[in-house]
Amino acid sequence: MNVDLEALKAFERGLDADRPEESRIPARVLGYGEISTIFEIDSDSCRDLACKRMPIFNTQAEITRYEELYNRYNAALAGIRIEVPRYGFAWFVSDGGRTIAYDIQEKLPPESIGNRAIHILDTENVRALFKLVLHQLTRVWSFNKAYPDRALGIDGQISNWAIIGFDPAGKKLPANCRLLYFDTSTPLMKEGGIEQLDPELFLRSAPSFMLWLIRWLFLKDVMTRYYDERLVTIDLIANFYKEQRPEMVPLLVQDANEFFAGEGKELGIRPLSEKEIKSYYSEDAIIWRVFLALRKFDRWLHRNVYHKPYVYILPGKIKR
Repeated sequence: MNVDLEALKAFERGLDADRPEESRIPARVLGYGEISTIFEIDSDSCRDLACKRMPIFNTQAEITRYEELYNRYNAALAGIRIEVPRYGFAWFVSDGGRTIAYDIQEKLPPESIGNRAIHILDTENVRALFKLVLHQLTRVWSFNKAYPDRALGIDGQISNWAIIGFDPAGKKLPANCRLLYFDTSTPLMKEGGIEQLDPELFLRSAPSFMLWLIRWLFLKDVMTRYYDERLVTIDLIANFYKEQRPEMVPLLVQDANEFFAGEGKELGIRPLSEKEIKSYYSEDAIIWRVFLALRKFDRWLHRNVYHKPYVYILPGKIKR
């Protein structure tokens, strides 16, 4: 995908980090990640694109390595028949001297995104969508078992999938439904059994006064959980609490256990329980709630104590 670098530079010059929609070139926030913000920028060349802004790189070597890994990760997913949107990549040094990178993808219809679709579909179609996601994830896990030295990590949450050709008016999945996986900006890949994505990139947006604790307690877990079939499935189901569909959790636990006892038997995943899912989500929600509060305090410190710009864009209150 061709990217208009000058349009991104112009957007960056006038970006209002607190109110992106009131920037010199207005932008609508499509979503937030731990190290990024996804914009639809209101300019001719960027409209209808999802522009994921990542101000996390310190050197050209870091950014060059990331770009190469990002491209290889997208290609690797496509190689195991997991479809991804059209994509591109751009980076530049801002007027303030900060290196800014953008992962670019075609913007997908909002109602086609999994966490929106589950509020349109009835119970049976939500379960069918969940099973389709499991089938997609199995392609990753089968590849990893066959080639453990070249394993791929993946975040299977329902909000990372889009339904191709979804008609929300029909309130059901299309015939021969296909999915797109679009959360490719965290390209977790191994070569020779060694993680290729620099784990320190995850820490760039963390509060500076918490780095040692996060590195000690959480970094290894973050870098390994997305290779673990069982944890990815637990995270996928637990995400239905956050997405305000808690009544689906018992049904999805049942569906997952049936799947792993049947066609997914070769994976050797022990049965899940609703209690386990709820406990996982409660702990995860607390961690991210505290982490966001600390990031907001770090933003206040940068602006009011250190008198330095805070380059990250933080979400408001997240409903959980």
